[in-house]
Amino acid sequence: MKKIKILLLATLVIAGLQSAYSQAEVAVGVKGGLNFASLNVSQSAGQNYNNRTGYNFGAFALFKFGKIGLQPEVLFSKQGTKYSVNTSDFDENFDYINVPILLKLYTVAGINLQLGPQIGFLTAAQAKQTANGVSSTTDLKSFYKNNDISLAMGLGWDLPFGLSIDARYNLGLSKINNGSNPNDIKNQVFQLTAGYKLFKFGK
Repeated sequence: MKKIKILLLATLVIAGLQSAYSQAEVAVGVKGGLNFASLNVSQSAGQNYNNRTGYNFGAFALFKFGKIGLQPEVLFSKQGTKYSVNTSDFDENFDYINVPILLKLYTVAGINLQLGPQIGFLTAAQAKQTANGVSSTTDLKSFYKNNDISLAMGLGWDLPFGLSIDARYNLGLSKINNGSNPNDIKNQVFQLTAGYKLFKFGK
């Protein structure tokens, strides 16, 4: 009797999975776009931190079940900030490999709301200083942590023919500077991206 119950339960689970899969959409694609990045600094010595324009590109997978979607991504992202101190201009460039995992809520006509965590892995950090027309570059990677945690929030639109457009704000939740800097420094990045589904399976 016990074996019969286990067999029936396994049959129901398999049937449920098959039904869910038959109604699901699975897609894999590529995306890229612009970053408008800056830093949120708890204390500054009079610097005004301005947006630094960069870019991002990478790949995504979409698992869509009706009005709900789950979209993990892997993106190379150029971030940082610009500011001035006295007569010197600074351009700080941070390179990250970002991995957001987004929950997508679809409304009408492919428009969707996006929310989820993002972990970033710092691969490079440099500062270009320009004073009196002379420039020099300093490696900053040792002053910053290797990992960054952010909250990704956005609005997307899935268009026909596999195209998509996203507008997203990544709010830094963790300090990116190490203990040698007394300030709390966090990333803040606004992204505009376009994507294309290379492969699509299911409904």
